[in-house]
Amino acid sequence: MVFSAMSEATEDDPEFQAVDGPDPVVGPSKPRLFGILGPGLITGASDDDPSGIATYSQAGAQVGFALLWLMPFTYPLMAVTQEISARLGRTTGRGLAGNIRRHYPSWVAQSCIGLLLIANVINLGADLGSMGDVTQMLIGGPRWPYVISFGLICVALQVFLQYARYVAVLKWLTLSLFAYFGTVLTVSIHWHEALHGLLVPTWQNSKDFISLVVAVLGTTISPYLYFWQSSQEAEDQRDQPRREKLTDAPEQAPAAFQRIGLDTWIGMALSNLVALAIMLTAGATLHVAGKTDIDSSQMAAEALRPIAGEFAFLIFALGIIGTGFMAVPVLAGSAAYAVGEALRWPVGLARQPKAAVAFYATLAVATALGTAISLLPLDPIRALYWSAVINGVMVAPIIMVMMKLASSPRVMGRFTLSLWLKIVGWITAAVMALCVVGLIASLAL
Repeated sequence: MVFSAMSEATEDDPEFQAVDGPDPVVGPSKPRLFGILGPGLITGASDDDPSGIATYSQAGAQVGFALLWLMPFTYPLMAVTQEISARLGRTTGRGLAGNIRRHYPSWVAQSCIGLLLIANVINLGADLGSMGDVTQMLIGGPRWPYVISFGLICVALQVFLQYARYVAVLKWLTLSLFAYFGTVLTVSIHWHEALHGLLVPTWQNSKDFISLVVAVLGTTISPYLYFWQSSQEAEDQRDQPRREKLTDAPEQAPAAFQRIGLDTWIGMALSNLVALAIMLTAGATLHVAGKTDIDSSQMAAEALRPIAGEFAFLIFALGIIGTGFMAVPVLAGSAAYAVGEALRWPVGLARQPKAAVAFYATLAVATALGTAISLLPLDPIRALYWSAVINGVMVAPIIMVMMKLASSPRVMGRFTLSLWLKIVGWITAAVMALCVVGLIASLAL
């Protein structure tokens, strides 16, 4: 039903067409559905970054299949809040940071963006470091040239590649996530136990278990994803002349919200299915073998080699590099969008570098700082821990602010949130607030 309506809408609606035909990002020869998918698909895929892979691998290695139920639990929470962020960007023509700056005191925007920058830079360092470690495992040699090269490649693609081509590259990079479905096919899984873990929630009152739950939730629902997707929707609206912000062109709203819903729910489904695949693989191999001390994504890949074989190790490792190439630009880009929108700079990957010098400089500096962190003799797990703490502290207030913005007629005009979106959005904020309480409680155990 949805797909039928979507196909009909794409024929003449400006939401699905550029001025002279199909979306220039994919061209007329590409499948129509792939052309519709965009910010939601890329956002969902980037959530499974190397540091996320490490968290999901750690969960599977430590408790087996006991936390699989978190994935179907978080799916509607993640999809609804991401859809809200996308609606906010598409309706107002501004990203989340721009709307916070416009409708809240300056200290609110400064606090949110300051914490976002710290968390993103730490995450960038962890992801680039993982990419370098895996490449070193695969082909040998020193680690640092790989880390620096990956950082430079990611910045160069964002600065010099035409926006439509760059988005297409990110969309094709989402295929790297299918490596983790491949690993599931190469290992032996007790499906009865796996289905029990997926469908029957379990709980343990221990510090390690609570910390794992908080880590998985914090990895799955991260604040930088809201800044990125809302800004990408605003960017796409500016880049495609027939699209206008919905407060000025309300007739475009039905098709816009339909596309956003399809794009976001498919993107978040892919994200959660990949997380499930990683946890299944780690639970069926590492946990069964008693290998529970997994501290990084590259350690998970290396541990798979003697247990699941060379092929499983190879595709798991290559998946880390592929997801890193997708996540690093999103982390750096979300930081640049947030800073630029808050400071009223010209922002956007569709702009030429000379027209948005400060925006691109912020993007490059964030990546450079992440690269530097990955080369310092720091404990990567401690860095990821503090990144997760900052994200966990941030995400509930960010969702609350976003909910207030998206529910306000002054911001959204007549396109305020439906009752369904409001209910699930506020439930998500409550769940993530409980995560912070759980994290504090776990430290006291």
